[in-house]
Amino acid sequence: MTIRGALKRTRSQVLLSLAVAAFGGAVAITGLDHTHYLRTTAAAAKVLPHDTVASADMADSAVDTMTHPSATVAIATIDAAGIDHPLIDHWIKRLTTSLKGDFELSLGRMDRYAGMISDKLAKRDMPHDLIYLAMIESNFNPNAKSHAHAVGLWQFMSATARRFGLKVTGHTDQRRDPARETDAALAYLTLLHKRFGSWYLAAAAYNSGEGTVSRALKRVTGKSTGTDEDFFKILPKLPKETRDYVPKLIASARIAENPAKYGLTPSN
Repeated sequence: MTIRGALKRTRSQVLLSLAVAAFGGAVAITGLDHTHYLRTTAAAAKVLPHDTVASADMADSAVDTMTHPSATVAIATIDAAGIDHPLIDHWIKRLTTSLKGDFELSLGRMDRYAGMISDKLAKRDMPHDLIYLAMIESNFNPNAKSHAHAVGLWQFMSATARRFGLKVTGHTDQRRDPARETDAALAYLTLLHKRFGSWYLAAAAYNSGEGTVSRALKRVTGKSTGTDEDFFKILPKLPKETRDYVPKLIASARIAENPAKYGLTPSN
């Protein structure tokens, strides 16, 4: 897929590398942490005791990702419908004004992991824009750790990580391995998409838990699956953090597609 989030400054270079080679940081970005850019993910709720996805299936899914043969880059995007909503506009404004410097730093850091994540998304035929979940979760810092003890690029809690086949012990924490945790995160997102039928709903469930999204859907639409538009229908029934989470994801993708348009210059 064309890299929706490729920066104008490096777009040619990234596209060339995608065409001719296989793809493939512990410095925190001050001000772009969960306190300022995104609130801390309720990671402990990502896989709830009452969630219906079986642990064995999740682990198998993660292993399948690690052994999947190479593929060309996928072309799907999460923003294909171009949905308009005031919250998306709100986050575009914030990310290009009060959070502009922080967002530029995060975009600069993205170059370190964009190739690896994009390749893994392509192997699963998943939208490239999902790379921005890693930005939202950790600002592309593989050593990021939340106050709730979620760790890594994708901010997995230890129990969730183990369910997806990651080793978390006193001596080894594979959540800090960007490639392995990416495999686990994409396996989980794939299952969420299969369950809910929408990438926006999958992202919402990644943030707040499957049970939260399922209950909101049934309350508002009477169904167990839905569309991207349904995310905005159930939005009032979701936690505040989740109401912002998906619009921030969409806003990040739109800005990063053409940062110069918004007066941004990625920095390192």
